[in-house]
Amino acid sequence: MCYYNGQRVSREEFIRLMDLEKAVMNYDFLDQEIHEGFNYGNIAVLRPTEDRCNFDIVQMEWGFVPSYIKNREDVKKMRFGYKDSTGKWRQPYTTLNAKGEELLLIDENTGREKMFRKAALERRCLILSSEFYEWRHIYRLNKKTNQPLKTADKYPYHIGLKDKAYFFIAAIWQNWTDKDTGETVDTVALVTTEANSLMRQIHNSKNRMPTMLPDELAWEWMMEDLTEQRITEIATYQIKASDMDAYTVEKDFRTTGSPSKAFVYSEVPELSYEV
Repeated sequence: MCYYNGQRVSREEFIRLMDLEKAVMNYDFLDQEIHEGFNYGNIAVLRPTEDRCNFDIVQMEWGFVPSYIKNREDVKKMRFGYKDSTGKWRQPYTTLNAKGEELLLIDENTGREKMFRKAALERRCLILSSEFYEWRHIYRLNKKTNQPLKTADKYPYHIGLKDKAYFFIAAIWQNWTDKDTGETVDTVALVTTEANSLMRQIHNSKNRMPTMLPDELAWEWMMEDLTEQRITEIATYQIKASDMDAYTVEKDFRTTGSPSKAFVYSEVPELSYEV
């Protein structure tokens, strides 16, 4: 979920957050139509300066890497899965996203902090986005039995905000060091929340969506000292469905060269934007 993000803001003159702004021309990485999460490449992130009076726009590796991961080989195992010494397949563990409701969890059995807690308390940031893509699952009826088929047809949607060229998604970051090579890299996870009334229609297989924040909450999330209660409140914020815009695109939108171009499917019901 939420694994395809666009950062096409090069046509804008400035990135603005409250009374701060950065000239887009100073960054050569703000013209990406699609970042595919499972490529684990770099994505544009707003990170507060040390005094939290300003922000920098930087690139981070999309895919949070916890500090206890030893080296790149172990990162690869975590992300793509592997066979252990007994030949048993170990499933991959995805850290592209972090659930807003679970950021601050502590393991009930050991009392230890879970993976995202310290970052949520100390290293909050914003992922810059112009759009993201999600799939709607529609089950056709069996012509003989009139019952839904077991396998759904999947239709991709382009999703953004009305009348806004870009927006901010809550995120958390972690500086990770390869203990074998000394490589250091900043890694990031996008925060998700329960789907609002629009996204429940689109992402109807998981009912999740990115935590998209209006400017005031984006500033608070990134810049201010927050209680645990307030962190969770912002992390689970749902933007209004009426502020969003969504439409279907071609199923092979990732390779067409024009991923944001609308494409109509006659069999797909229209969306409702009612709150």
